[in-house]
Amino acid sequence: MPETPVTRPAALDGRRAVVTGGASGIGAGVASRLAELGAAVLVLDRDEEAAAKHAADIGGEHRVVDLADTTSVTALDLTADVLVNCAGIQHVAPVEEFEPARFELIHRLMLVSPFLLTQQVLPGMYERGWGRVVHVSSVHGHRASAYKSAYVSAKHGLEGLSKVIALEGAGKGVTSNTVCPGYVRTPLVEGQIADQARTHGIDESEVLDDVLLARQAIKRLVEPVEVAEAVAFLCGPASASITGSSFVIDGGWSAA
Repeated sequence: MPETPVTRPAALDGRRAVVTGGASGIGAGVASRLAELGAAVLVLDRDEEAAAKHAADIGGEHRVVDLADTTSVTALDLTADVLVNCAGIQHVAPVEEFEPARFELIHRLMLVSPFLLTQQVLPGMYERGWGRVVHVSSVHGHRASAYKSAYVSAKHGLEGLSKVIALEGAGKGVTSNTVCPGYVRTPLVEGQIADQARTHGIDESEVLDDVLLARQAIKRLVEPVEVAEAVAFLCGPASASITGSSFVIDGGWSAA
């Protein structure tokens, strides 16, 4: 008699996951991976067409929101077992030329919004005794680069916020961690090339090797799937004792 195969539930079966910036780049990769692991994924993004398409592709849902608009974020009233904060933008300029309004925008999107979203989902996580909060930070949460004052300071703040959430949630079944990639092959990075060339006074063809990858030992861009796998691990059952940590995927940048 043939044996009946033993099947195990997927790691996130029955869990609801919210992924910000989930319509493209790292966020889309994370949303896809969490869906593969059984989670019911809600894609949050300001691009309605892209969000709707990606959510449909992975069997999830989507909501359109400008995550830099704190009033809209507060009005979301979310419930989730897993929250992954991925949304981000970049702006390159010397400190003395950096527009204050753009500085504030980047901080609202990349630090205030993750705080507000975490604030919404934590009570439910505490009540259920289980939750995973993962912030997609950056090597710039540990290291600085010239001309990126808003991005670097926001990511440093996100690292601190994650650690506080970790301490507060430790006895309530909730973990909080960051994943810190170097330069990832995304529209955000591709959009920096012209800005970097202008700021450094070099040709666009020189930016990848001479600027973006100059401090990395492994001379290639990180792929979104690599980041998604790290996030998925931190959302799964094997990560119950990992909290307040920062997982760096930077090709050796921070080792030097």
